[in-house]
Amino acid sequence: MRPHKDIKNFIINKNMLIKQALIELDKGGEKIIFVVDDENKFYGVVSDGDIRRWVLSDGKLDVKVNEICNDHPIYVNENYKLDEVKQKVIDLRISAIPVVDNNKFIIDILFWDAIFDSHGHKTFKTQLNNPVVVMAGGKGTRLAPFTHILPKPLIPIGDKAIIEVIIDKFFIEYGIKNFYLTLNHKSRIIKSFFEEIAPDYNLEYVLEEKPLGTAGSLHLMKGKFSEPIFITNCDIIIDCDYSDLLDFHNENAFDLTLVASMKHYKIPYGICEIENGGTLIRMNEKPEYNYLVNTGMYILNPDMIDLIPADEFFDMNHFMEKIKANGGKIGVYPISENEWTDTGEWAEYKKALEKLIH
Repeated sequence: MRPHKDIKNFIINKNMLIKQALIELDKGGEKIIFVVDDENKFYGVVSDGDIRRWVLSDGKLDVKVNEICNDHPIYVNENYKLDEVKQKVIDLRISAIPVVDNNKFIIDILFWDAIFDSHGHKTFKTQLNNPVVVMAGGKGTRLAPFTHILPKPLIPIGDKAIIEVIIDKFFIEYGIKNFYLTLNHKSRIIKSFFEEIAPDYNLEYVLEEKPLGTAGSLHLMKGKFSEPIFITNCDIIIDCDYSDLLDFHNENAFDLTLVASMKHYKIPYGICEIENGGTLIRMNEKPEYNYLVNTGMYILNPDMIDLIPADEFFDMNHFMEKIKANGGKIGVYPISENEWTDTGEWAEYKKALEKLIH
């Protein structure tokens, strides 16, 4: 098999706080991490899905990871048979299995790529047939003056445009073939780009005669779709399980589901709480906050498009308010901070280059 990853990067103690475990989970990059007890014996496993369910149940991130870990996990012993392991990871759709000795110490972790021992073998992706709408009509003012010349969807990430990375690296892996691009600013340049690269998926342009906001152009596709639609901004990359996202949307009967990133902020100063015009109540020293931030990716039921007015500027926040006012149901699908890459402003663009190229 191929060389193993350093297993120390995928093992944490059960007393670690969930917010710290989330950082370790992101650093490992495998969306799974293994938990040991105080004697370093295998105790359980935590996945990104476990943390997602905890957040959705209003769980706090400053409690110990043993509160959420699966303490009856799958593992194999030292004399495992590779064929049986292969079948197990396929059947259970898991990305890694630990190998433990007779004392329950983790001596190895078998990851998908090592199990299948193939550089060309990709992790199993549930095949989807849903359409994807890429909102590509904005001016990209946060990346000016770059976007005075190039339209935002064609900003380069390595040797590809960001819109290529979004489509090729993520959606295509799920078998998705039908894409719709909403265009306005520098639309002819974007069309010329795709004519030049001649992609082998179906691509339809939806032209806004005037800017229609982050949701208004969806009205131009009214009646086109019969199943839930993936909607994404053209300057973000979401590296999560799209099939799980779709299942979450369908199983909870949401009309719209937005993908939200868990963002952690630490204020490097003491925060003063005051009353009566200046009397100090307390000093909160270097507080930390956790928020769920809208990433710009959604799943939408097509009948909701009927709520979008024709030929009007209509942002996504207005759309969500209208859905709720009409008795609709909106869901939030949390992902980790590392699963969201925003290339829409210079500081984040530079981080994206380091993250996606190196």
